[in-house]
Amino acid sequence: MSFNTFGRAFRFMTWGESHGPAIGAVVDGCPPGIALTEGDVQPWLDRRRPGTSRFTTQRRELDEVRILSGVFEGRTTGTPISLMIENVDQRSKDYSEVAQAYRPGHADYAYDAKYGFRDYRGGGRSSARETASRVAAGAIARLVVPQVRIRAWVEAIGGEAVDPANFDDAQIDANPFFCPDAAAASRWEEKVDAARKAGSSLGAVVACEATGVPPGWGAPLYAKLDSELAAAAMSINAVKGVEIGDGFAAAALTGEQNADAMRPGADGPAFLANHAGGIAGGIATGQPIRLRVAFKPTSSILNPVETISRTGEAAEIATRGRHDPCVGIRGVPVVEAMVALVLADQALLHRAQCG
Repeated sequence: MSFNTFGRAFRFMTWGESHGPAIGAVVDGCPPGIALTEGDVQPWLDRRRPGTSRFTTQRRELDEVRILSGVFEGRTTGTPISLMIENVDQRSKDYSEVAQAYRPGHADYAYDAKYGFRDYRGGGRSSARETASRVAAGAIARLVVPQVRIRAWVEAIGGEAVDPANFDDAQIDANPFFCPDAAAASRWEEKVDAARKAGSSLGAVVACEATGVPPGWGAPLYAKLDSELAAAAMSINAVKGVEIGDGFAAAALTGEQNADAMRPGADGPAFLANHAGGIAGGIATGQPIRLRVAFKPTSSILNPVETISRTGEAAEIATRGRHDPCVGIRGVPVVEAMVALVLADQALLHRAQCG
């Protein structure tokens, strides 16, 4: 069984491979009558596009989206919306060694174990190239929940974190790291450059906040808002951990410390803290929804690593080609897209049950 679809009321499916002729997504369940053109999608793809700085893969993709269906006279029709992005800068020859041996940490062996064969060109479906389709779908999801503002940033690279006291929202789009701390961004330049020149890679932590989510979205048990967000984030290539609110740090608190105390407010409760990340019992409280996502270091590196061949023999592999020295950097727009897709789905589910 293969699963390529995510969501319940607002659903999307991605298709295509890293080195195929194109990649794309099909969005189903989008309400009719929403104004939509390629211009609503393209700016979000441009944020994720490779080759925009020396700190990302130098693969040169324009990532120009085409809407093939589901829109008439500039508005959604309520039918499936098909999105296509052509691949224009593949170098499949760079992966000749990958065809014969597995990259440790990548999905090469796991794909072979499951399917008995694999598309080794750039990793096929396991490539981060697939995430462009998610960003395109996420752009449509944002239009379903226009009252929600979703903002993500890189919080740490290689274990070196930003200083919360230096947080400046305007800085996020002012540097190639999506970093809210100008001083940290300057330090990261040297850190990522060193890893790239050494043929290695670094991990990163991406934080995300969604404001404007009304109380009530979510469900008590099997469609909890936090579990849906965790599943969405964990589905992103290279993600190995997700925290909602204080996450693991909450385990070190007492009940009094962890409680999000409330006082009477003008329009409902006024919360004195947000340890829960805006979600209680699987349902939004109206506070900002906060999550953190851990990206592992890119598995495709130039330095030789011990592995085995497809025939089971001992081998070494050094991955040629163009790869992100820190895949978490371009993970920022992907995390935002997945959060938008979950919130659009939850908004429609809430409306269906509660009106």
